[in-house]
Amino acid sequence: MAFGWKVHGEGRKLAPGDVVKPDERLSWPRTIGFGAQHVVAMFGATFVFPLVMGLDPNLAVMMSGVATIIFLLMVKGKVPSYLGTSASFVAGVAAIRGLFGGDTPAVDKIVTGAILVAGLVLAIFGLLIHFLGVGFIHRIFPPVVTGGVVMLIGFGLAFVVADTYWPQDQWIALITMVVTFLIMVLFRGFIGRIAVLLGLIVGYVLSWVADRVFGNITAFNAGTGQVDTHPRVDLSAVADAPWIGLPDFHAPDIRVSAVLLVLPAVIALIAENIGHVKAVGEMTGVDADPYMGRAIAADGVATVVATSVGGSPTTTYAENIGVMAATRVYSTAAYYVAAIIAILFGLCPKFGALIAATPGGVLGGVCVILYGMIGMLGAKIWVENRVNFADPVNMVPVGAGIILAIGPVDHAITGEFTIGGIALGTIVLLGGYHLLRALARRGSSPAESAPVGEVAAEKGAAG
Repeated sequence: MAFGWKVHGEGRKLAPGDVVKPDERLSWPRTIGFGAQHVVAMFGATFVFPLVMGLDPNLAVMMSGVATIIFLLMVKGKVPSYLGTSASFVAGVAAIRGLFGGDTPAVDKIVTGAILVAGLVLAIFGLLIHFLGVGFIHRIFPPVVTGGVVMLIGFGLAFVVADTYWPQDQWIALITMVVTFLIMVLFRGFIGRIAVLLGLIVGYVLSWVADRVFGNITAFNAGTGQVDTHPRVDLSAVADAPWIGLPDFHAPDIRVSAVLLVLPAVIALIAENIGHVKAVGEMTGVDADPYMGRAIAADGVATVVATSVGGSPTTTYAENIGVMAATRVYSTAAYYVAAIIAILFGLCPKFGALIAATPGGVLGGVCVILYGMIGMLGAKIWVENRVNFADPVNMVPVGAGIILAIGPVDHAITGEFTIGGIALGTIVLLGGYHLLRALARRGSSPAESAPVGEVAAEKGAAG
């Protein structure tokens, strides 16, 4: 059941070594407090990534609350999680804007239409996993492929920082990056986990101060696409925005060429959701694997619902796992509270306009860290699964795919249709791996040709 929480103990505090399980709660005032913590934890990334993708951050925050409620209902309250904005689509969205003509309302519709289809694909994969088992997805996306796709998604975004954000104010970008570095390293616990949000706030304030001390900046202007003189922080839209109102909803526009550019992100989302469910299971001491397919399908459905009104793609958030680990409170009641708070935030257009005024240089300093961290998560997957890169079947397609993404390299299929960057890199990596693996099996024993994870699984079953 998704509702009907039992009160843990007296509802006031936890005994040493005790935890509040997903179907339990503390007193409602305490539960509301924990829900507010989850809002703060997810907030930085949930509005940073829509900014990076050129989507409405206010609507993203609002729909993250709706998405979280959908997720909790679909997993029957067994997997506590907050669904915030996904970073996995950033590269694909950048490619779509480059292909269709930048930041315009028409392109916004194409972006959300493409992500909506990706959400449908993710939901279908979730259903397949639910009925066929987790092993099904591991056979298609073994660790070498999953890690490679995650890496090329992160590193494939390098051109966005280099060509768009950093040139808008290189010194503010550099300072924002360094400040974020220092907060991450010098502060532990909650402060360290919101380092990106704090770095963004510092950069925002410094940009505002720089306008008053040094005047307008002459640099690349993403709004006009050329070098001109303009303020770093333009708050005119904030003054004009009302305090209460609905976000800027819009219908999606589905284009096949745009869909192909974001489909690689589905692989990363599958990996993220599997990791999230595993982590929640370990923390709560409950076998959450039976809900793996439900969780992935729920994320897909939530993404479809969010983008159907112009919102951002969603994913389960590691930031909120950190909050649960620190508090030992895994109650889904706190997540319902967080979702309701996020929906209320979305009803304040003035707040959304303030977020949308974030200077490009600040985004450059933050994004260079975010994109790099996404890429390195791919390496983490390889290390944890002991992927063997002495095997050319692993090394060759992964290396080629990453280079194609980083380029980014474009390949013309027809006179009007081109595939490139992350989409091309993913196709080469995934297709190349399975092709070479099939060819290698013809001349090798199963143990010699199977990936490290498969060999380990076979040995475990034999034992």
